[in-house]
Amino acid sequence: MISIAEVPSGGGATAKDCASCNPNAKCGNGLEKVYPTCAVRYGAMNFIGEFRYAPGMLFGCGEKVVIQTDRGTEIGRQVSLTCSGCEKSVSREDIKSYVKNSGPDFLRLHAGRILRVATPEDLVENEKQQQIARQIQTECEETTDRLGLDMKTVICEYLFGGERVVIYFMSDTRVDFRELVRDLAHLFHTRIEMRQVQARDEARLVADYEICGRECCCKNFLKTLRPVKMPMAKLQKATLDPSKVSGRCGRLRCCLRYEHDSYEELNARLPRVGRRVRTESGPAVVVDRQILTQLLVVEYPDNRRLTIPIEEILPDDAGAAPTDERPAKPAAPREAGRAIEALEA
Repeated sequence: MISIAEVPSGGGATAKDCASCNPNAKCGNGLEKVYPTCAVRYGAMNFIGEFRYAPGMLFGCGEKVVIQTDRGTEIGRQVSLTCSGCEKSVSREDIKSYVKNSGPDFLRLHAGRILRVATPEDLVENEKQQQIARQIQTECEETTDRLGLDMKTVICEYLFGGERVVIYFMSDTRVDFRELVRDLAHLFHTRIEMRQVQARDEARLVADYEICGRECCCKNFLKTLRPVKMPMAKLQKATLDPSKVSGRCGRLRCCLRYEHDSYEELNARLPRVGRRVRTESGPAVVVDRQILTQLLVVEYPDNRRLTIPIEEILPDDAGAAPTDERPAKPAAPREAGRAIEALEA
């Protein structure tokens, strides 16, 4: 079986062949013999899996499909067979990069098969089940309070086929939820599966938009959540106010990592604050730096301050321009250290 990473760029269709761009056409026409699988995004955690599909089955760009997984019957969105002429086009390189960065927890190779393209009736039924899922969540929260369980219900996921309900919850302690599961299974006549998640997974499940105005990265595309440290915020001169550098999960924002390598590279070109440098106007001391614009604020012996580009710094006596020499980090106060550890966790 061909892997997801081998899905062709553009799916072999053009805009005029695409159902999203042309109601009378479908993507992937004629590709089922060469590429018998396609990538589908599904589930509350936005898994991406490799699914087989029958010859002659055609899809529109980003079309919803009914799939059979190891969990049961679900509805997902196919993301790999797209035309090359519309905004939903996904390239082969995009798929490879996504698979590489998603990690084993979110990539499901050989995840199952596509049963059919979702019909309007399927979508209406799926919406009804989402309403039932909200009822289950309300009942779960009420039962949790009645039983005195130390847990927080995050979201309930009701599979399209009705085989099970997955309840995502948070708790700092070990929870005996056997009575809760028994009561819910008796009430809704389906299998109840409990999944414990952490703060970042809670944001992935229920968060919407961040202060940047975009949908939270972890909910939209970011799957592997790598550590984010306070020095990253300090280097980018972000405020160290925990309420302003933390995301919806209460941890440091993942986006602080995005430009960290560039900041480190640019930072290495600048002399540190307090360094004595030579300029065309004479010797001076660096009192401030602007990493992105590569500007220095220098102070002369007569207390004049000027903002100059790094190119105006003259080489020192050894013939090399001064660069960053990082001083030893001072020990943080105990209280500040605890706050930083909480954000970095």
